[in-house]
Order: sequence, then structure tokens, then C-alpha cells
Amino acid sequence: MTNNADNRILALYGGTFDPIHQAHINTVKAMASEAGLEQVILLPNNVPPHRPQPKADAKQRLMMAQLAVSGDPLFLVDDRELRRDALSYTVETLRQYRAEIGSRRPLAFIIGQDSLLTIDTWHEWDKILTLCHILVCKRPGYSLDFPSEQLADWFVQHLVTTPESLHKRPCGYIFLADTPLFPISATNIRERLKNGEDCSDQLAPAVQDYILAQGLYR
Repeated sequence: MTNNADNRILALYGGTFDPIHQAHINTVKAMASEAGLEQVILLPNNVPPHRPQPKADAKQRLMMAQLAVSGDPLFLVDDRELRRDALSYTVETLRQYRAEIGSRRPLAFIIGQDSLLTIDTWHEWDKILTLCHILVCKRPGYSLDFPSEQLADWFVQHLVTTPESLHKRPCGYIFLADTPLFPISATNIRERLKNGEDCSDQLAPAVQDYILAQGLYR
């Protein structure tokens, strides 16, 4: 990841992944297809500052992420956030990656539409586009009603409608991808597993086997 002349987009996708499920994977695959991504790095969060703490521990969530994408050339898994003792701030991870890949290679961070609408609550949110592009998984049927005029203006100023633009600059753009809506949630999966229900329709087989072997979410 150190080739400063490489113009391929390096894309990051963070999440608690508690557990990682098929909606995570299929949404990112749809984004990769639309935006022309060759590599997506999964970043399991350590201590998310804006969410309840995960039910599974760091080692278990890392293993589930690795099992979910094993053998898929699109994905890599990076445990750097899990190795931190402090809160996981996206901007700090982006700074690390930018230092590693150099100033010219395009770097992107994938988020959901819900996160876009609240991104101004993130730590140093206004610095994020100086480090990367933001790729947004658009949710069918959901509106883009920003909570403030400032955030709406910021969005319009940085929005691009063609993915080719993302490959021409290292950072600074927002791209909305028409990713399909997968009606799967980790909260629902945990509840089903607690009740002893089968979740093979929502989890990769290796992930479900691992969850059962570890006795997670019971």
C-alpha cells in the first residue's frame, strides 16, 4: 500500500461487525461494482464512540470478519483499530492510511446514508474529505434531508455524480451509489440467535458455525 503513483482507489469500510452479515458484504460488493473498486479493506471497530459496546469481543469480531470474506479477492481485513486502547476515530485511521499510501493515491471511506446525515457529529468531521473520498451507500426510499443548511451545502459542494471522478483525485469528493436495500440487521440477528433460531439466510456459513461454536449471543 506504499506506491504513491498507484491510482487505484483504496477503499475502507468500518463497522462494529457484531456480527458481520450478508448485508454488509453484499452492499459493499454493489458499491465496488458501481464505483470501480478493486480492493476494500474491512476495519472492525474497537470502541465506537457513538454506539453501545459490542457483544462479541475484539478477537471474535475479527475472526468473524475474516471468515465472512475468506477467499474473496475483493476484501482484506485490517485489525489496526482493534489494537488501539483508545476510542476509534475514523479521522485518525484515515490519517494513518494516508501516511502509508502517500499523497496521490485515491483513498475512500464507505458509509451508509444514515451516517452521512449525521457525519457532522463525528470527531473532526470537516477534515475527512481532506484525506479521502466518501462513498455513500444510498438507501432506496430514504430521503437526503440534512439536519442543517451548513451540512447540506457541504454535501452539494463535494458531490460528484460519476465514479470516474473518484479515480482522478486522491480525496475531496462524495459519491452516492444506488446500492440495494438488504433488510438485515445485526440487532435482529443477535435476537434470533438468542432465541436459538437459524440465521443461515443472513450469515455466511462459516460465520454462523463460528458463532455457534463460540456460544455467542446466547
